[in-house]
Amino acid sequence: MKNFKLKLISLLFSLFVLATVSFAQIPDEIVTSIQSGNDSGLAAFFNENVELVVQTHDDVYSKSQAQQIVAEFFKSNKPKQFSIVHQGGKDGARYAIGSLTTNTGTFRVYFLLKNKNNNSYIHQLRIEKQG
Repeated sequence: MKNFKLKLISLLFSLFVLATVSFAQIPDEIVTSIQSGNDSGLAAFFNENVELVVQTHDDVYSKSQAQQIVAEFFKSNKPKQFSIVHQGGKDGARYAIGSLTTNTGTFRVYFLLKNKNNNSYIHQLRIEKQG
């Protein structure tokens, strides 16, 4: 009986961890697009309108406008390395905070993903210089 309870608790804990990890998982394509400076790969995850804060741009932009701004940023700041520092989420929304090292310095990257029609879309993206 004791062995059964231990197995049951272990199973429930494993399911909880698996559900938490899979829920909070950020799509690999977003990470690789930021790492490589691939604006079109990143824009594939943009919602129709994106709240964007990148250098002098701070507004809500259409998907195509946001892609142009991100492309301009990547052209001026060639990515060298990107890593997710923290991520989380709940109720159909996930977020991630990362560190982007470029040829011009290090930037803090924050993005908010929301689920729509069983797909994840970036609703907010912030790329801010770390001081």
